[in-house]
Amino acid sequence: MTFMSECPSCGRSIAWSTDNPYRPFCSARCKGADLIGWAEEKNVLPVDSEDEDFPREPED
Repeated sequence: MTFMSECPSCGRSIAWSTDNPYRPFCSARCKGADLIGWAEEKNVLPVDSEDEDFPREPED
């Protein structure tokens, strides 16, 4: 049985297989679009609390 997954970029249903070199994406295009999203800071990881070692605002 093949595990089916959704491409995180376009939502297309794809087989999760070692035959797909782009997994979890369906294609090189979707993989590249995701990378561009991170580079342009459109994709971000949520932060619950401020890290004391890395404050968001510089201290004066």
